Amino acid sequence: MKNKLKHIVFILGSTFLIISIFKLNMSAVSATSHIITDKKATSVEKSVSCGKKVYLTFDDGPSCKITNEILDILDKNEVKATFFLIGNKIEGNEDVVKRMYDKGNSIGLHSYTHNFDKIYCNEDAFIQEMIDCRNEINKTIGISPNIIRFPGGSSSRFSEKGIKVIHDNHFKLYDWNLDTTDGFNPRLSPDTLYRKAIKGSEKMYAITLLMHCTDMNENTSKALPKIIEYYKSQGYEFATITEDTPELYSRLRDKK
Repeated sequence: MKNKLKHIVFILGSTFLIISIFKLNMSAVSATSHIITDKKATSVEKSVSCGKKVYLTFDDGPSCKITNEILDILDKNEVKATFFLIGNKIEGNEDVVKRMYDKGNSIGLHSYTHNFDKIYCNEDAFIQEMIDCRNEINKTIGISPNIIRFPGGSSSRFSEKGIKVIHDNHFKLYDWNLDTTDGFNPRLSPDTLYRKAIKGSEKMYAITLLMHCTDMNENTSKALPKIIEYYKSQGYEFATITEDTPELYSRLRDKK
């Protein structure tokens, strides 16, 4: 009888232990799932709190036909962009510049001549090119922007000293981190330009997209509606570059 009782107690004890272990495991699984869910939530909250942004930027304008087409598309889609202008292209296209400004787009400096030999012969020449461009913009719309984009990009253009000269003249520098390459090859198909405009974007929270708006960039204007549609579908805010925007430029050529 005693042995039978011991056997029953053993079975009950074992059953209780198994049930306890099972409950403990289930609690652990539940806790782990909650942690994973929290991590996913944190990731989503981060993307919202960081404010995923895309800066649509257009270089080498103004032009009459294509810049106006791009402005039409921006208006239709209720988004704004940033235009880095060449000073000697403004005469004769004043109405285009006035329109881009009146519609709330941002305007920056892209040199007066876009002549690399003149622009990059020394720091003083570079500064003068930007000042001359700014003066043309001021004559047209009465503002004097200090946001600039290096023709060809800032990579290896100046030493730390040269960048300091630029900053001492109160200019702020803005390159790009995504490129349609329509400056090198404006004849790329609209679909190719679209694919380049979104390639790798899923890993980026802040995108500065390089495009061009010369009269050779007809395919850029054709690709633009689909580019805008994509970034809207991904939850990006369309922002413009201002003097409050953090600078974006390449490594310095040297430390001299």
